Amino acid sequence: MRTVEQKYAEAKEKYATLGVDTEAVLKKMAAVKISMHVWQGDDVKGFLSEDELSGGISVTGNYPGAATNPAELRADLEKAYALIPGKHKLNLHAIYLDTEEVVDLDEIEPKHFEKWVTWAKEQGVGLDFNPTFFSHPMYKDGFTLAHPDKTVRDFWIEHGKRSRKIAEYFGKELGQVCVNNFWVPDGYKDNPIDRLAPRKRLMDSLDEIFSEKLEKKYTLDAVESKLFGIGAEAYTVGSHEFYMGYGLTRNKLICMDAGHFHPTEVISNKLSALSLFSEGMLLHVSRPIRWDSDHVVIMDDELQEIGRELVRNNLLTKTHIGLDFFDATINRVAAWVIGTRNTQKALMKAMLEPTDYLKKIELQGDFTTRLALVEELKDFPFAAVWNYYCEANNVPVGLAWLAETKAYEKEVLSQRNNG
Repeated sequence: MRTVEQKYAEAKEKYATLGVDTEAVLKKMAAVKISMHVWQGDDVKGFLSEDELSGGISVTGNYPGAATNPAELRADLEKAYALIPGKHKLNLHAIYLDTEEVVDLDEIEPKHFEKWVTWAKEQGVGLDFNPTFFSHPMYKDGFTLAHPDKTVRDFWIEHGKRSRKIAEYFGKELGQVCVNNFWVPDGYKDNPIDRLAPRKRLMDSLDEIFSEKLEKKYTLDAVESKLFGIGAEAYTVGSHEFYMGYGLTRNKLICMDAGHFHPTEVISNKLSALSLFSEGMLLHVSRPIRWDSDHVVIMDDELQEIGRELVRNNLLTKTHIGLDFFDATINRVAAWVIGTRNTQKALMKAMLEPTDYLKKIELQGDFTTRLALVEELKDFPFAAVWNYYCEANNVPVGLAWLAETKAYEKEVLSQRNNG
């Protein structure tokens, strides 16, 4: 039986016939950091309070073994990272503070996240951040930053300001820029009379939050739109048009979430257009099924198209890639591994194309060769290159990671009391 190295050698030779250097691809892959989202590990509960999920957030399933405290969550993350090639980042929400103090969202400080920073240094990962504008008593009448009551707005404005200081702290401590993503669920369940006033309030609130200038080498602000959500089916204040305009005029990263658009709409076709005008882009790679249902990322057509758009247009340098899904019907560690590895695979497949040659023949009008070559590439031994990449990074090859995950479930996850 041929070894992983032998299969890779054969694949390397075959890709070379198209002018593709697999060694160069492996180096490019090593530079790509995926920001793995913490909230898959505990079903978006966090450690701030026992409040039920609200603000358009919903998690389905009760698979045993969910993390119930920061230590368990970090242990699960370590297991997941050990099964994923490369060094990456962790995307935290504000509700995942780790402190003995009783503190509310408008009171959080960097000190409440010191244990995460210590852990991140030990693991060699970076940290991204998100203020939490949901699952809180001050999420009132379906609104936060756009609420007509100034008292409500002020609470959330203070939370946003404090979140930016925490993100700055992460960047300074870890030497990796911290992307701080702002998403708010504000909206109406039924048709409103006034669509403009809430958007004006949201704009003014965001302007106040971002009034302090922070160094971009430490933290970058991002803003994220959504078409609709649970409880905001008719009108979402922070629409795509709102945040497109806000991000472009305020020099913020614009977050494109794969599940936040019309069910027939995809984000892959938006990336090249947005890249021409934006400060940069943040991706939330997810998998919608009919709406923003946040299923685990699979190797579907859209994921591969996102990978191609980023690679073919050299957008990886101005795009921050994060994951956003939460499935409680399956092993949560496995969900992280499947989603992250698939995202990496999509990028690698794109890197293994002879992009310059394909662009050249397209410009010459040789669409016949373009189609023939793109189709033939589907039969090339991509898996041999991926498996070699995994082995070179000392992580399991093929389905071997699943056996490790099952063993972890038996030894650790099944011992937890999630009742």
